[in-house]
Amino acid sequence: VVGDFVPDEVLVTVDGDAGAVQQIAASFGLQVRSQRQSRLLGTTLVRFGIPDGRPVGVVLAQLAADGRTQRREPNHVYSLQQAAGIVNYAFDRIALDSKQASGENVRIAVIDTGIDDTNPALSGVIAGQFDAMPDVPIEKRDHGTSIDGLIAGVGALEGMAPGAKSYHARAFEGGKSTMDVILSALDWAAEQDVRIINMSFVGPKNDLLGVACRNARALGMVLVAAAGNNGPKAPYGYPAAFDGVIAVTATDAKDGLMPQANRGAYVFISAPGVEMVAPSGAGSDVVTGTSFAAAIVSGAIANLIHAAPDRSADDIEKALAATARDLGPKGRDNDFGYGLLDIKAAAAKD
Repeated sequence: VVGDFVPDEVLVTVDGDAGAVQQIAASFGLQVRSQRQSRLLGTTLVRFGIPDGRPVGVVLAQLAADGRTQRREPNHVYSLQQAAGIVNYAFDRIALDSKQASGENVRIAVIDTGIDDTNPALSGVIAGQFDAMPDVPIEKRDHGTSIDGLIAGVGALEGMAPGAKSYHARAFEGGKSTMDVILSALDWAAEQDVRIINMSFVGPKNDLLGVACRNARALGMVLVAAAGNNGPKAPYGYPAAFDGVIAVTATDAKDGLMPQANRGAYVFISAPGVEMVAPSGAGSDVVTGTSFAAAIVSGAIANLIHAAPDRSADDIEKALAATARDLGPKGRDNDFGYGLLDIKAAAAKD
């Protein structure tokens, strides 16, 4: 089993009712810790606990013998992608006129930490909130506040798409979340009729997340994710590396690549994400990371949708690729993807 995961849990999609779930639990010596109908997976998702210390890989192999189990995965652990920690220079670098920028009434889901909705940059920005981990007190609010602010902030710290409506799902605490929590947040986001989902986090490949992303994209949502801050030799970061997800890497004010960015064929586009001023907590901070570059791209895409609401996710993805300003080796490469986001050119692309 690859990647970090909860050591005494597995996630299973089950073909059957609550009775079947209990039978599976009894047959394999497991506890039912949670179960719910997942909209994006189209089936019942069960989180089983392993009370007797058996390794996750052993339990997954045992469950594979039961035809009622459709998919069996570890409950992988995912991490927010903040690498440490005024007119944002991003406007200039991505060719977006800050005076004309607008995402008015474009609905965007953000899956992140809790937020500080007293921050003036978020005034009127948050249209809905959902807590995917209600049993865990909210302690950290900086990362989520920065992401929402960079996308749609108002006032002195204006975001890329003022007027956009953020549907904010809190799914992280202490920089971490798990697959079941993220899937719950994604299902909620899908029910809010959003056009864009911003996922500024990274973890291992998990088929349940892959199916949810594929089905969200099939519903017409644009999926934007951080490529990761784990260095040039790091494995591919997910959900960014799934097909149909726009994987964003981070560049600085001089279009140089953030040194700690993940590399790979999955990197789709570059956007500013190094030493940007962003709302944070009740005030502001200087932030760095592919998390924040992803937020810049989500806000930029909201401008495209505001200008042309009928633009499809496929069309938007193709326009971004065709108009990006090439950086690094000619053509698409593992460092910068197609190059630096050019939203003015993308808007003009038929």
